[in-house]
Amino acid sequence: MIEVRRIETAPGMVFDASVAGPEDGPLVLLLHGFCVSRFYWSAQVEALGKAGYFAVAPNQRGYAAGARPDPKNLADYRIELLIRDALDIVDRLGRGGKRFHLAGHDWGGSLSWDIADRQPERLGSLTMLSRPHPRSFNRAMAEDPEQPRRSSHHKWLLDPDSVPRLLANDAEWVRSRLVRNGVPAAQIEKHISVIGNEPAMEAAVAWYRARGSRHDPVGPTKVPTLYVWGDADDTVGRMAAEGTGEFIAAPYRFEELPGVGHYAADQMPERVAALMLEHLAAHPA
Repeated sequence: MIEVRRIETAPGMVFDASVAGPEDGPLVLLLHGFCVSRFYWSAQVEALGKAGYFAVAPNQRGYAAGARPDPKNLADYRIELLIRDALDIVDRLGRGGKRFHLAGHDWGGSLSWDIADRQPERLGSLTMLSRPHPRSFNRAMAEDPEQPRRSSHHKWLLDPDSVPRLLANDAEWVRSRLVRNGVPAAQIEKHISVIGNEPAMEAAVAWYRARGSRHDPVGPTKVPTLYVWGDADDTVGRMAAEGTGEFIAAPYRFEELPGVGHYAADQMPERVAALMLEHLAAHPA
């Protein structure tokens, strides 16, 4: 059974997190991406908890109302701080210096690739949904004619009027994108309950504005990696997805889900949970 826990990492930084499983079980930290929230991982948190893992999926910086620095100060949304948040949460859970499992989707995937690059010794395994390895993504941006179009929102989100555009007509842009990617209506409403307001959306967009167009390269990933990609993903093409394996210097599994969009954990929750459980069992922390 999932409970909601408030995890304070510093004064003014309190993250609300979905939590399940025994606290002495292997820790699995799950990081969500843009347009969604901690609810993205609900089915997986529950399944992991039942299997004896201690699963924790927080609303991240800016998405969590208790951890929302002023989004006008973009320095507070630098990727280094977003990564630090994830590791601080691990520390607050009593796992400082210990190995844990990490899962990431979309922006949470970007953080996860970086964490795996910087501190591979901390991770038992890495599970990635949708977000390809940064080097594979950069290559696809240069060589795949479709990838720049798929990633065009990365640019217009930097515009001053992007937040009103996202929230116009009861967040129509967000809702329609989630619908196109097969996210069930009930899940959409849960995500909108978190990000469907101006303060939260300004903070979510600040992640992009703080990074701008910069994509720092990382080295080959040295952590056992499961990469799950839906072939109907509207933001990640086949070249970037299939090329990811070239940049994994560890046991690697690529799982393609036919007909699945960008939000696989919402669209095929049982399948994603099963894949994760197999991967974690094969690579204990």
